[in-house]
Amino acid sequence: MKRSPRPWILASTLVVGALALGLASCSNTSQKSTTSDSTATAATMTPEQQIARGRYIATVSGCNDCHTPGTLYGAPDMSRQLSGSELGWTGPWGTSYPANITPDTATGIGAYSADDIVNAFRKGVKKSGAPVLPPMPWQDFAALTDEDAYALAAYLKSLPAVVHKVPTNLPPGKKAPTALVFPPPPAWDAPKPAPAAAPSDTTHT
Repeated sequence: MKRSPRPWILASTLVVGALALGLASCSNTSQKSTTSDSTATAATMTPEQQIARGRYIATVSGCNDCHTPGTLYGAPDMSRQLSGSELGWTGPWGTSYPANITPDTATGIGAYSADDIVNAFRKGVKKSGAPVLPPMPWQDFAALTDEDAYALAAYLKSLPAVVHKVPTNLPPGKKAPTALVFPPPPAWDAPKPAPAAAPSDTTHT
C-alpha cells in the first residue's frame, strides 16, 4: 500500500517555498530601492555635496597639474590653487598657458556663468568664442554627465578668487620665454594624412 505524505512534510515544503518567494521579492525590492535612491541622490545634491563632487572631479582629472603653480615641479602652491601658470606649452598651435580658473572677475572666470564654464571644458569654446587650445584635454571632459559637469563648475565658482593674469597665448613660430616644447611627432604618433580624393570622371561620351 502506498502511503500518503505526512502532513508535517507537506507543511515544511510549503513554508520553505513561501520563504524563498519572500526572499526573492525582498531582493527585487531592495535592488529597485537602491537604484531609485542612487538616482534621487544624483538629482538632488545639496550645494555642499555638489561642490564636494566637483572638488573630487577636479582632483582626479588632474586640473591642478597645469593650473596650480608649482605642481609640475613637485610643489603645488595650494594658496594659489588653480590660478594659472606662466609655464607655457608650445606645439603646432603656438604657445598656450594654463588659464586662471579661479572666480576673479578681471583675470579669472568670475564673469563666466555655470553654462559658460561647462561649454569651455566640455565643448572647447571659451566665453569669448575663442577655442580652448591644447594641451587642455577638453575632449575628455566632453564625456562628463550634466551632474558632474555642473558640479565641477560649482566647485570652480566656490574657490577663493586669485588675481593673476597669465601670459597671452602666442601664435605658431613665435618663441616663448618659458615653455615646454613638444618635439616633432615620431612616425607612430604622426597624424595620418587624409586619404586622397578619388579622381572625378571627366570623360565625355
